[in-house]
Amino acid sequence: MSLTLERPAEAPVTAATRPPVEGGRPGRARWVWGWAYSGVLSVVLALVVLVGYLADGIASGTVDWGALLTDSVWSPGNLAFGGLAMIYGSAVVCVLALVLAVPVGWAAAVALSEYLPPRLAKPLRLSIELLAAVPSIVYGLIGIMVIRPFVAGLGDVPGGDSILAAGIVLAVMIMPTIVAVSVDALAAVPGRYREAAYSLGLTRREVVRSAVLPQARSGMRAGVLLGLARALGEAIAVFMVIGRADGRLPQSFGDFFSSLVRPGQTLTTKLAGPEPMLAGTSGPYFAALCGLGVILLALVAAATVWGTRGSSARVRRGPRVRRTSAWMRGPKDRLTTAVRYGALLLPTALLLGMLGILLARGGAALNPAFWFTPSAGAADGGIRDQIVGTLLLLATTALIALPLGYGAGIVIGTRASAKTSRILETLTVAVGGTPTILLGLAGYVLLCTTMGWGRSWLAGAVVLVPVVVPVVALTTAGRVRGMPGELTEAALALGLTRSQYIRSVVIPYTWPATLTGLLLGLARAAGETAPLIFTATVFFGAPALPAGIVDAPIQALPTHIFTLSQDSGAPEAIAQAWGSALVLVLITAGLLTLAVFLRNRFEGARRWTT
Repeated sequence: MSLTLERPAEAPVTAATRPPVEGGRPGRARWVWGWAYSGVLSVVLALVVLVGYLADGIASGTVDWGALLTDSVWSPGNLAFGGLAMIYGSAVVCVLALVLAVPVGWAAAVALSEYLPPRLAKPLRLSIELLAAVPSIVYGLIGIMVIRPFVAGLGDVPGGDSILAAGIVLAVMIMPTIVAVSVDALAAVPGRYREAAYSLGLTRREVVRSAVLPQARSGMRAGVLLGLARALGEAIAVFMVIGRADGRLPQSFGDFFSSLVRPGQTLTTKLAGPEPMLAGTSGPYFAALCGLGVILLALVAAATVWGTRGSSARVRRGPRVRRTSAWMRGPKDRLTTAVRYGALLLPTALLLGMLGILLARGGAALNPAFWFTPSAGAADGGIRDQIVGTLLLLATTALIALPLGYGAGIVIGTRASAKTSRILETLTVAVGGTPTILLGLAGYVLLCTTMGWGRSWLAGAVVLVPVVVPVVALTTAGRVRGMPGELTEAALALGLTRSQYIRSVVIPYTWPATLTGLLLGLARAAGETAPLIFTATVFFGAPALPAGIVDAPIQALPTHIFTLSQDSGAPEAIAQAWGSALVLVLITAGLLTLAVFLRNRFEGARRWTT
């Protein structure tokens, strides 16, 4: 005899008679997926708009790709548009930056992960993250004060504007990125590999070489490639120290070394100069500039995608113990330890030196009146209006970027298949690596010119959104992937739909990481200069708070510092530039410190999941 259990028939419950939910299972939340997919759409739309802007610009005139890629003569008056010298300048500057930054960055990451105890590693890692959050305009000021005189004395050239100076500035900028990504890759190596290697009697140097580095190598290479993507896309810091001389190519191998201490030009500095404004929005001149933008975007996208691929394609293998000679094992281990500790101290010394220079040269920022009084004339008064404008941009950017980035992260982490998730993640990283100078040019043409906004604070916030959204999306997706499986199982066992699961389980679990990602993204956006120059800011004359949207420019700290730094012959302008730089560093450091505090506060705090 068989027994069948059947649920008794129930009368249908209509929407009008369905009882309200109070304290029980949450109701349906169909709005969740509409919101989440709008985040993914924003990422795709940013790429489509950027590529469409460049394609439309190229179609507005005739581009001789052969001359653009192989000729070094750039003369708009003669309709000669050769970009080889700029491509060469970008390549040499990036190679110099990698040669200087990669050995130090990798050695510092190994020391931070494998040598220091956690109580010392945490504050040192915070100092490196603070170095990564320093705005590029501040690096440019440091380059003007320290690196240009160094190169001038080294090469016996006046001024010191040179390719070498740009390479050194970029090396300092990308080193924190290399260190941070490499530390994450080293921390992901299982501890049993180290234990197995130590049990064989290997020294620490041999353990790192044989058991740790083979597992972390692909992730560390990804950090290098992501640093390269930032170096390729950097405009303002390089603009301030490279000299911006067109058509400079070495004529021989011997001439190559002497060309390093002479002015040059890169793709980003060409696009950040006045020529995009002079070229209009159509014709061969504008088309050639858009062609340079396509080349730059392709280089950055290739480096970014390859770096992401290297990180995701990591395969775990067992430790491969390399037999080493017993001769001088102890001294070799001690020497390697000393070198790695020295490499770790370098980023900390750079941060302390930078803060010392800012405090010494920007002492005006320590006076409260400098913060709360408006500017007067070219370089007098305070920076109240610039601070208000910067905070307005950050607040508006946060309001737009938070829901979009959070929605994209939810889709990447929960909704998409493994293959689709990898594609969306790669697109998100590509948007995050897009040179901001291209975002500024696209915003200038689409928002300021085509839509008739003119210079507008809202246009500036809109072009900063693609800077913040990828950071929010990737941190949210990473938090979702780290969520314990029993949470999902319990939610599904209770009969929650996918949208209810997102609203009631995923959102409460992931919001601390999302908030951290938002603050990190805003810390980067606070120092962006290139997109604001074209879309939102003026140097003087704008009110602290705009009265509308159309033709409503503002003043902001990054562009204020950039404009003042160009007038290097006026001591009062340079003094105010340094004071403004210190204020900007304090704002970004405050955002980053809050993000690190939240990360530490909520790291492992979800004890209710066990």
